[in-house]
Amino acid sequence: MIDLGLSKIAIIGVVALIVIGPEKLPKVARMAGTLYGRAQRYLHDIKSEVSREIELDELRNLRKEVVDTAESIRSEVNNTIHSSVDDVEAAWRGHPATFGNPTASVADLERKARDFRRKKLTRNSAIPGWYKQRNGGKLHLMSGAARVKKYRPRASTSSSFF
Repeated sequence: MIDLGLSKIAIIGVVALIVIGPEKLPKVARMAGTLYGRAQRYLHDIKSEVSREIELDELRNLRKEVVDTAESIRSEVNNTIHSSVDDVEAAWRGHPATFGNPTASVADLERKARDFRRKKLTRNSAIPGWYKQRNGGKLHLMSGAARVKKYRPRASTSSSFF
């Protein structure tokens, strides 16, 4: 506020003592102190009100940005859902121009299945049986129970009921 140093306050006190007089000076000083305190509280209230208004304005702007962003995301999701629903409906109705492979026929599917079976047979029989037997490869499948029985360690002592 006002920059009052010790020397300035002393000069004001001496002038007030001369002008007001010694008997009225305590009342005037008390009144000046209360007025000064009220002025400080008033300025503090105004500063806090201004800061609250600024924060409220910032919150309003932030809220507006969040609402705009949420609305844009919502519209994008709705557009994506509608396009997906349209694609599914078009595929369901049999309009292949907008979905999948439109030229797939039964002959193509049969050819793909035949090629798949041929590749699977080649993969499974690429290693001869005699080579698997010599090098310890699996010759046939074994169930889980049979594998447990085969590889479970035997008890060293024979425990019998009888």
